[in-house]
Order: sequence, then C-alpha cells, then structure tokens
Amino acid sequence: MNWGVFEGLLSGVNKYSTAFGRIWLSIVFIFRLLVYVVAAERVWSDDHKDFDCNTRQPGCRNVCYDHFFPVSHIRLWALQLILVTCPSLLVIMHVAYREAKEQRHRVAVGDECHRIYPNPGKKRGGLWWTYLLSLIFKAGVDVVFLYIFYHLYRNYTLPRVVKCELAPCPNTVDCFISHPTEKNIFTLFMVVTTCICVVLSIIEAAYLIGKRCRECLLASGRTSRRHSRDCELSHAEPTDTGGQVFHGADYKPPMASIPPTASAPDTLPEEEDLP
Repeated sequence: MNWGVFEGLLSGVNKYSTAFGRIWLSIVFIFRLLVYVVAAERVWSDDHKDFDCNTRQPGCRNVCYDHFFPVSHIRLWALQLILVTCPSLLVIMHVAYREAKEQRHRVAVGDECHRIYPNPGKKRGGLWWTYLLSLIFKAGVDVVFLYIFYHLYRNYTLPRVVKCELAPCPNTVDCFISHPTEKNIFTLFMVVTTCICVVLSIIEAAYLIGKRCRECLLASGRTSRRHSRDCELSHAEPTDTGGQVFHGADYKPPMASIPPTASAPDTLPEEEDLP
C-alpha cells in the first residue's frame, strides 16, 4: 500500500471537511481502519482452520462453517470501509474539477478576469449538494451493514458451540468456534464505532442544512430591510404638480381664491319724491 498517496487523500478530505467531518475521519482512520489492519484481520485469519466439529465425516465441517459464517466479518468490514470512504473521495474530485475549470477560465480570459470560483473548496452550489449527499450515503451504508451484521450474527455475538444437522453430517454434531470471546470484543468495538460515525454524519448533515437555512433567512431579512428603506426614501422625495411642491401624504392642495361678491343691501333705498 502506498502510504504517501493515502496520506495525500486524507489531508485533502480533512481540508474540505467541517469539524464534525474531521472527527469522523479520525474515528474511521484510527479506530476502524487501523484496528482492522493491525488486529482484527489476524484474529479471523485462522477462522476456518480452527472451526472443529466432533465428527470425521468428510465435508461436514465445511458445510457447517458455510452455514454459520456465510460471509466473513473481515470481508464485510473491508467492503464497508471501501463504501464508506468513497464519498469523501468524490468531494475531493469535485473540488479538483472546480480548480481545473477555474484554471482553464483564467488561461482563456486572463488573470484579471472575474473568477468563476473565488474559493473552489467553499461548500456552495453543487459542492454543497455533493458534500451533503456524501454524508447521507455514508450514514446509510453504515446503517445497512449494521443490519446485515445483526441479521447474520444475532446480537452481534458469536456462540462458543453451534449445533449442525446438515448433510453430509451423520447426525447432530457440535462445532466449536475459535477465539469466540476475542471475536465478540472486536465485533462490539466495530459496531460501537460504526454507530458513532452514523451519529456524526447525521449531526454534520443537520449542521450544514441549519447553517444554509440561517444564511437564507439572514439574506431575506436584509433584502426586506433594504426594500423598506427604498420605499421610505421614495416617499420622502418631493413631487412636483402644477408648479407647486408637496411632500407625500402631508400635501394639502391650496384652496382656490374666490373673489368677493357684492352683497345685497339690507334695506332698499328710499324712493325720491316726485316733483
């Protein structure tokens, strides 16, 4: 295994992750991958060889082992780790695609042009959806494998002795599992770390969604406040009608001046005496 390439991938995932994503990565790398490579793989290495049954009937031991262990823990864990870590690599590939697109744009237009992605690693637009879907996929894979382990090995534990009645066994035979206590400890340890990773993925997805909703609410609030200020300024601007200036609702049109009219005399003038 090329540890230099692996270290570069880990640094890239850590660079574009949130705080919860970095904790998730530490748990996966230290408590799952290293435990799998260093310890668990050696415990299950002699699983089939040390599966003993109290009979010498040819084929009986192989049939019973295949019945009680249809898929080995080691192979299931290896497949689980591969599927869980692949979405993080997709995030790195998406960032690399953004950087390459930005580089081609700068070469074609110039260095002083408007940048398509000012910060290619910032989780906006398509990268935000890629990151969110990767979290959902990782949590879903871990939940599915938890169910598979529970369905194959009830309560995630292995018994010390199993009874087998399958052909070609002559009768009911007892078969003994090697290192059952040690295997149960490693199995429970991997189950607990998987549950922690599921919780971290859900928390990180909720954090991303909550942060995005908060940003949208703040942006809409700023837009509404800006609109209200524009409305106030538009009402405060003077309006010209008929050569007269008035201000909004405070305007009261002047009353037209009415010329005074001659009022009728209260008493009629006395008639002059005729000569």
